[in-house]
Amino acid sequence: MEDNIKIIGESLYRFQSAINESGSTLEDYIREHYLNKWISDELYHASAIRTSFVNAVTRFLIAEGLFNLEKVMLSIITDPLAHDIEHTPSIQYKGHTYLTTHSMIYSKFLACSNPGIKGIFVDSPNIRLEIESPMRTQRARYLADFSQIDVEIRRNRGLTLDDYYNDHERVSEILDEDMKVIMNFFERMIVAACEEINKRNADSLNKLGVILEVPKTPFPSFRKDDCVKKYGARGFEELAGEEIASQFFWVTGLLRENYDLVYPYLLPHGKKIDPQKISSDTIFNYDICAKSIDAASGRHSPAKEILSGAIREWLFEPIIARIIDNKVLPVPPVIRGGNIENINELGGYGPFLYFASMKNSDGSPVFPDTMGGGIGIERTLYSLLRGEKIKKIDDVTFFGKNPDSHPLYLF
Repeated sequence: MEDNIKIIGESLYRFQSAINESGSTLEDYIREHYLNKWISDELYHASAIRTSFVNAVTRFLIAEGLFNLEKVMLSIITDPLAHDIEHTPSIQYKGHTYLTTHSMIYSKFLACSNPGIKGIFVDSPNIRLEIESPMRTQRARYLADFSQIDVEIRRNRGLTLDDYYNDHERVSEILDEDMKVIMNFFERMIVAACEEINKRNADSLNKLGVILEVPKTPFPSFRKDDCVKKYGARGFEELAGEEIASQFFWVTGLLRENYDLVYPYLLPHGKKIDPQKISSDTIFNYDICAKSIDAASGRHSPAKEILSGAIREWLFEPIIARIIDNKVLPVPPVIRGGNIENINELGGYGPFLYFASMKNSDGSPVFPDTMGGGIGIERTLYSLLRGEKIKKIDDVTFFGKNPDSHPLYLF
């Protein structure tokens, strides 16, 4: 503890000295970057809307029969993520190394193992040390620590590996059905939140100069491949959003995380799908994107992703193949006699992958087939409220830690 106090104190001493050399003081810095925001009307109204948003989503999920899950902030395993990050923070405790969670994705899967549970939700913590912008430009949507409401629902389809290999038409039909079910689920959740905010926070929306529409379902939907073909690989969400009047829309079929379902991926006789044949039609995941609407002009802001999710890989063999092919792990587990012979090569994945391999007494997998997603709370607020009053994601947070915002986070 004393070492930490000394290290942090020395860092603050250097920071304060740099401020003084520029002709300012620590008080000036705290007042400008913290106090003025904390006492601002903008943060007051954004916080009122946040409260209604979280309460409405929580009530919706409870009414749908989902159970609340505890937060998991430390684990030996965390979401590897498909994009670059600076590093994964680790903590030494009781002689072991634990990682801070990028997301609770693996905890969500395991919590759905109980066959009596319809699904779970949690206002989950996330710590992601995003790489700083090379040009030191304010990146609107990134925070080092943030909250998202995570949801995972059991599908209970019971499709076997034999079905996966040999009954492609039936499996595809079931997956298409489940995509419609989960997308409708999240659409209804968004509608419930928008209705609640409009009911309780009309004055705050007015003071922030934005309109929040209660969207009609189903939301407009775009396949990623079609968007990239039409608009190019960068910024296609924003460009697609310019085509439509709806404040919310879907983008589906994004090749991304190793746990997002690609079907088919494995083929009979030890073969795999040709990577060139993996298209948006075979990737069962989705994003919701959202825009703000300026109350005075009716102008829409560029769209931003606020929710991402997927039907999940659920069978042990494709789970392993995706993890290896996404270079999350260098080798598959070697499981014999109730142990993993090469557990030392698997990082924190060993226990999780052993669980994924386990069978019930009838020979069926214990690992659940699920679908779900997570909606970023701060990201959603920023996407829907930005305009003349809310200009960056920091503006909707008390303690937001944008990697480009400050040289040192004081609170």
